[in-house]
Amino acid sequence: MSSQLVNVDISKAGQEESYPVVTRNGYPSHRLQTLPILILNVHERCNCRCLMCDIWKRESSSELNMEEFARHRTSIINLGVRQVVLTGGEPLMHSNLTAICSFLRECGVKITLLSTGLLLKKHAALVASWIDEIIVSLDGPEEVHDCVRRVRSGFQLIRDGVLAVRQLKPKIPISGRSTVQKANHALLRQTVLAAHSLGLDSISFLASDVTSQAFNRELVWPGERQGEIALSADEVAALEAEIDLLIHDCSDDLASKFIVESPEKLHRIARHFRAHLGQLPFVAPRCNAPWVSAVVEVDGTVRPCFFHQANGSIKDATLEETLNSGEAQSFRSTLNIADNPICKRCVCSLNYTDVK
Repeated sequence: MSSQLVNVDISKAGQEESYPVVTRNGYPSHRLQTLPILILNVHERCNCRCLMCDIWKRESSSELNMEEFARHRTSIINLGVRQVVLTGGEPLMHSNLTAICSFLRECGVKITLLSTGLLLKKHAALVASWIDEIIVSLDGPEEVHDCVRRVRSGFQLIRDGVLAVRQLKPKIPISGRSTVQKANHALLRQTVLAAHSLGLDSISFLASDVTSQAFNRELVWPGERQGEIALSADEVAALEAEIDLLIHDCSDDLASKFIVESPEKLHRIARHFRAHLGQLPFVAPRCNAPWVSAVVEVDGTVRPCFFHQANGSIKDATLEETLNSGEAQSFRSTLNIADNPICKRCVCSLNYTDVK
């Protein structure tokens, strides 16, 4: 699924260019009074076999228990959650996604679906009825996308799904997210054309993560496995040339924000790969995710983001209590994103600013 779709520019978040500073960001006690964004992992399995992800290797197919999650209604309302992002695995594989969406709608939140796009046509009525925004994985032009996802006719399934949903809900925002890696690093412009051909409203790019334990990796990938996804020095040079051409040839798409990233953020993708090669130091992205969002796993585990270790669970406490436990507050009070080794290698960022 959306294994690499965690860099969601929710509500145009990520526009501010400053590091969050905990005690100067409205939370002097490190206690969260509000939580604008909740990322909800509703199903563990995925219907893709992506080159850059191990989620599809999970043997279990656990899904979020709606009855158990419903007891957090008061926390969701008290925390002022504005947006819930449904992720996984593939959220559309959940056996009763309608119930989850109905519950969230009752809580007054906007619902964003992160999806492979393969099941959009099958569930078009559900999506059109309950989902406010869709972000689909797009890893290149048709042949390359299907190769990366290892799904025959996957690109065509996205096209059919987008069309089916738009027939029912013409104005629903549908965007693409592309993970840059060895298989598609020289095809950014073609990926933009592919996004246009699918009728998407925008396309965003981020570097592939190869050094964390996110996305069902029991251990950090060994160097050989990392090398299957990360870029060589020659490939980074090719990526840099492609980014320059993208900026030149697709200036209208950049100006209109069809390409979400600014030129600077596009160049940052190449710098990340150079840092992986040891040619540059790693630099953390500007991010305030632990103070404005949380990730809830299928089993109730709560993480400050996809990459940091869990610091609580909603199994035996409310969401509000879990987010403000001693462990969670201690984590936020000691986290210096600019210096943290996990943050410095992160390919994502959620730098949320209050958008009324």
